[in-house]
Amino acid sequence: MNSPREKAVSRLSEDDRESAVRRVREAYADGHIAHEEMDERLDRVLAATTHGELTAALDPLPAEDPGTTATIAAAGGRIKRRGAWRVPRVLKVESAFGRVRLDLSRAVIDYPVVDIELSLGTGNASITVPRDAIVEVEGLTTGWKDLRYRPRRPTRPGAPRIRFTGAVGYGRLKIRHAWR
Repeated sequence: MNSPREKAVSRLSEDDRESAVRRVREAYADGHIAHEEMDERLDRVLAATTHGELTAALDPLPAEDPGTTATIAAAGGRIKRRGAWRVPRVLKVESAFGRVRLDLSRAVIDYPVVDIELSLGTGNASITVPRDAIVEVEGLTTGWKDLRYRPRRPTRPGAPRIRFTGAVGYGRLKIRHAWR
């Protein structure tokens, strides 16, 4: 585990920087800081190379809303979400037996990064992500069959990033991008 000192000198990821920029803009929009201070803080955030520099640029802004966590669970049967549904910051999908169908192509995604934690026993799962989404599957393990996913190049800046973690037991997981 990283100590606070190691964290302060470690390099920033793009997600860290995007989160910091959003936090400064929200503080300005909520009236916590003046326009000049927002410009100065944004300059410091964009110039920061370590977590320590980023923390200094954000000190004492209000904390960022961590988002919501929701769980969809079924012991048996189907789990199905489609249409214009609101995707939480962290979505946990748990199914012992049965099929899972998640369609995020028309869903309302309020967060730049969405974490989907899968805990699937037996049964196939099919997940459709928005056309421009950036998909990360490094934290996902499959048991019996392999993951079917073909990455595509994002076509616009600011596309949502969807990170999949967890485990799929006996069944196939298919992740695909929407056509439109």
